[in-house]
Amino acid sequence: MPWRNLTRRGVSLFSLTFAIFCVWTLASRIDALSSVAEGQATLAATPPMGWNSWDSYGETVTEADIRANAAWMAEHLKSYGWEYVVVDEGWYVTNQSSRSDTVPAQFRLDAYGRYTPAANTIPSAEHDAGLKPLADYIHSLGLKFGIHILRGIPKEAVFRNLPIAGTSLHARDAADLSDTCPWNTYNYGLKAGTPAAQAYYDSIAKLYAEWGVDFLKVDCISSHPYKGDEIRMISEALRKVHHPIVLSLSPGPAPLDKAIELSRYAQMWRITDDVWDVWHGDKDFPQGIENQFARAAKWAAFSGPGHWPDADMLPIGRLEPNPGWEKPRTTRLSHDEQRTMLTLWSIFRSPLMMGGNLTLSDEWTQSALTNAELIGVDQHSTGNHAVISTEKAAVWIATPESGDGAYVAVFNLDGAAQSFHYSWKDLGLKRASYKLRDLWEHQDLGSKGSVDITLPAHGTALYWASTK
Repeated sequence: MPWRNLTRRGVSLFSLTFAIFCVWTLASRIDALSSVAEGQATLAATPPMGWNSWDSYGETVTEADIRANAAWMAEHLKSYGWEYVVVDEGWYVTNQSSRSDTVPAQFRLDAYGRYTPAANTIPSAEHDAGLKPLADYIHSLGLKFGIHILRGIPKEAVFRNLPIAGTSLHARDAADLSDTCPWNTYNYGLKAGTPAAQAYYDSIAKLYAEWGVDFLKVDCISSHPYKGDEIRMISEALRKVHHPIVLSLSPGPAPLDKAIELSRYAQMWRITDDVWDVWHGDKDFPQGIENQFARAAKWAAFSGPGHWPDADMLPIGRLEPNPGWEKPRTTRLSHDEQRTMLTLWSIFRSPLMMGGNLTLSDEWTQSALTNAELIGVDQHSTGNHAVISTEKAAVWIATPESGDGAYVAVFNLDGAAQSFHYSWKDLGLKRASYKLRDLWEHQDLGSKGSVDITLPAHGTALYWASTK
């Protein structure tokens, strides 16, 4: 909105002053984030890209499934920047196939109270090999390997009071018996600030580094509830090992007032509860695509090398054979809604984690995942922010890495087709005209003095407005 029009809308001098103060405060926070990033190793210099097993396999993913999806990624996606293969919850559960709400999970632990892979679903883990053979295979494809864990220490380790590796301490010294994840009761939380708690996290970090883990997704830690002390302990443990491991925190919504703290200790963190293949979620779970526009607008200023607010996985393509929510299916999202999801995630610079079964990807899904121009926005842009946010429309702007012009994303949030007309001045751009390229259609549109487009329901357009 042009500044000269503010007074016409009844905006007071006080409101203007407050707005300027907010902008100054935000700039200070961004400066602080930059200082943090410069002071640590550059893990996740760009938003991580990969595949996660949960949306298609839930807790039942097997080694054969993991290898098949990794091989497909290596063949079809690796050259576009997709690199992480992340095994979500359940790799240590020995009775996956017989599980139900009334059948408790059974686990495999080592002598030091650490989860180890269930050899009946991950056969290469036999003879105490752990996840190293699987990691070695994924690395042989030129990819990186990730796993999911729940914060804390297994209850079984506490009941048996197993020793903590490399110390004279035991599981009961570390466990907080009053703390359990409200939606997953496998573990106890850890006593913040105690030597035993840090020693336990040190021990699992060392084990994962020995296996060759490159990415660690820690659950029940950034929301439901927020556990800042455990985030710091896990981060410290990972920094002690001589193997770079990206730290991803889940679920969301992470508290916005913890943005500086999160950026200091993790490379990515969820800004939302689980996103599934719905346009809008009326409850905390599941969340939909439309729900993320307001969150992304608030979190965008805190994105940067080494710290990425995460809008969650991409539930597109085929969600089968055993998705983490509801029945096996093709994503409910229309092609237009999938484009909108991918465009928002990219212009926001969210990590891109494919949730669909890669081995069942159709031609359309593969073409969306290999849109190099779209991926370039996610991986190589700056200054990403919303310039228009209403109930029916959103417009985002970002600067290409080259500095030439701007990326412009226009979103129709309405359930019916809409026409949009924006002058470049409306969008905060200075030139009278720009050379426009459509990054979804891969077409040059010539020199334009404005954005004029009709979008279908829940549709999007993504442009590069170039000066050259």
